[in-house]
Amino acid sequence: MKSWNDTLHLEFLLLGLEEDPELQPLIFGLFLSMYLITVLGNLLIILAVISDSHLHTPMYFFLSNLSFVDICFTSTTIPKMLVNIQTQSKAITYEGCITQIHFFVLFVVLDDFLLTVMAYDRYMAICHPLHYMVIMNRRLCGLLVLVSWLVSCLHAILQSLMVLCLSFCTDMEIPHFFCELNQVIKCACSDTFLNEVVIYFAAVLLAGGPLIGILYTYCKIVSSIRAISSAQGKYKAFSTCVSHLSVVSLFYGTGLGVYLSSAVTQNTHSIATASVMYTVVTPMLNPFIYSLRNKDIKRALRRL
Repeated sequence: MKSWNDTLHLEFLLLGLEEDPELQPLIFGLFLSMYLITVLGNLLIILAVISDSHLHTPMYFFLSNLSFVDICFTSTTIPKMLVNIQTQSKAITYEGCITQIHFFVLFVVLDDFLLTVMAYDRYMAICHPLHYMVIMNRRLCGLLVLVSWLVSCLHAILQSLMVLCLSFCTDMEIPHFFCELNQVIKCACSDTFLNEVVIYFAAVLLAGGPLIGILYTYCKIVSSIRAISSAQGKYKAFSTCVSHLSVVSLFYGTGLGVYLSSAVTQNTHSIATASVMYTVVTPMLNPFIYSLRNKDIKRALRRL
């Protein structure tokens, strides 16, 4: 087993999505474009919410936080990938890999929690409209976001520390475009049983729990919408949930698809390509989903 100093000098090799040198400029241009669109789109959402007093409501407060997290989420992986393509290098240092794991886990869990909080916000707005502004006050909204950050940070620290406890015997190849937690653990030459148990337990608790909560709130929302007598009232109530439902479906659909497929197939190249959907495409599409059907956001963006 290598010493701690030897471990610090390890390098991991990120094999990326495609090894063909002729396709590298195309991949670079595609991912750079998607990254810039993601940052610009989410930044515009944040600025629109800040600048327009009509958007100083719980729903848009949570939306601006989600946009900020999406910017950080993509910034954790894409810039390093672009640098590697530009320099024609696949290497990432041991410290860089651990850092990438930490922030990736942090922001993916935080994304999950914020989507759950937004579902709860829609539940309160539709099922308890008369008490909505009293219950969803600034203190509660801030507390919900703060708890989401704290739990996500603690979980990311736990996963990072458990990876730090592993030993890596040689420079390892990771069949991905970033240091994905499961792939890094597979490279370890020490026992990883405890790491795998913690990962699966956390997946059930921090991904399955919020998903069940979202499904439960939308069951209640559907019941409340069905009880509305007028068709116009039903449409108005449902239209406030369409954007959030679309983002939830995209996020969970692609994320679960990747990890379920990884359990039944050993084709790591296909898994890496599919993971682009929830790591890059979903954060890029979120601003469009929330703005195209939202008159308030459109008005704020025009003013901006």
